[in-house]
Amino acid sequence: MECTAVIKQQGDWWIGWVEEVPGVNCQERTHTALRQSLAETLSEALEFNRRDARAAAGESYLEEKVVLNEAV
Repeated sequence: MECTAVIKQQGDWWIGWVEEVPGVNCQERTHTALRQSLAETLSEALEFNRRDARAAAGESYLEEKVVLNEAV
């Protein structure tokens, strides 16, 4: 899976957001640390959303893959 991060340096800090997932944003002292922090935060957010969706669905549900077309 790939997502797009918007990253910029602001003073002594690097800040970034993942475009596709609201709430996934981080601030670190280095660019490398920021990229790692964004990846970890994104992974945690997706896992939380996955558990939340399954809990909301109850006991009987289907799981299907959704593929985005590049033209979207």
